[in-house]
Amino acid sequence: MSVVIGIDVGGSTTKIVGFRKDGEKMSLIEPQFVRANDPLTACYGAFGKFTDENGLKISDVEKVMMTGVGASYVKRNLYGLDCVHVPEFTSIGRGGLYLSGLTEALVVSMGTGTALVHAKQNGEMRYLGGTGVGGGTIMGLSRLLLQAESIEHIADYAETGDLSKIDLRIGDIADENLAILSRELTASNFGNVSDIATREDIALGILNMVFETIGMVSVFAAHEAGVQDIILTGNLTRFPHCEKKFAELNGLRKNYGVNFIIPENSRFSTVIGTALSGL
Repeated sequence: MSVVIGIDVGGSTTKIVGFRKDGEKMSLIEPQFVRANDPLTACYGAFGKFTDENGLKISDVEKVMMTGVGASYVKRNLYGLDCVHVPEFTSIGRGGLYLSGLTEALVVSMGTGTALVHAKQNGEMRYLGGTGVGGGTIMGLSRLLLQAESIEHIADYAETGDLSKIDLRIGDIADENLAILSRELTASNFGNVSDIATREDIALGILNMVFETIGMVSVFAAHEAGVQDIILTGNLTRFPHCEKKFAELNGLRKNYGVNFIIPENSRFSTVIGTALSGL
């Protein structure tokens, strides 16, 4: 038996995963993450924690595959093991296809910002662009408007928020549906802010704006790539509002012609794709 390890070194969070190889069989070792602002500290800490908790010896590890913005800081081997750097867009696409079981899709990585990759099972990965709107937007606006810096607090506030006190909807400016546009759709994020809007309303408005922006950018990219399936991955998929919002967008499939999917382990999709590159 041998193990291939993948490490995704981010700005504040480093994720690590492994695949056990036993002949033709391979099995996923449960992913983990550590928080550290220094990428080298995070990388060594993640590796030590992962191998210790899974009872792995250095001799068990065949390869270490690395990706992420912080991976460039690892210029030498890791505990005597050679490190192979994998392009992040390759990791995004490969991980999304693996988790979804699809052979072709648009894979959306929702981290601090958002990246979109048209992925095919033959290994062709095409970066279609992205947007600076993402988790960093949520945290920054929440810090400014809510004095909240905890993801858990922001999500809790949003649970009881009322979007009618924040957003302008089609129904606010039209008596009936406009062509294919439902009266419930957003005409303008933060375009109808009420004087009595609470922090709960504002929190929901922030989340709604970010997820709607990512959703519509993804729809345009999927149409350009000629695919219907959109796989959502990254840390933002853990927000309860994420699943609700994209379920709403799936309900409007006749409008957009796409299918949003949040697979299991979506948060660790990129690091899983990194490890797969070594198999």
